[in-house]
Amino acid sequence: MEIPVLIEPLPGSGFVARTGSPFEWSAEGATPEEAVKKLQGVVTEREAAGIKAATVTLKNGTEHPHSAIVGSLKGSPLWEEWRKAVEEYREEIENDPNR
Repeated sequence: MEIPVLIEPLPGSGFVARTGSPFEWSAEGATPEEAVKKLQGVVTEREAAGIKAATVTLKNGTEHPHSAIVGSLKGSPLWEEWRKAVEEYREEIENDPNR
């Protein structure tokens, strides 16, 4: 199973690599590659602790309705708009003092 990873520069220096829902894992490193390598270590630790991931099939046996468009917008203005919205939402959640 492949999990998409977002890599962002940190204020000052370094990078953070993060996964999205349902995993919500992250790791920091001096370079993007180091951050991803450390994130892989987080995933490996979770696997060693017994975590499992699975997929399910809809009753009618078809793929999820959004499967056909996942990734098809990459490189378009809509993709960039979506990516920015996700980034802003993550920052909002991370900076929420009630969390």
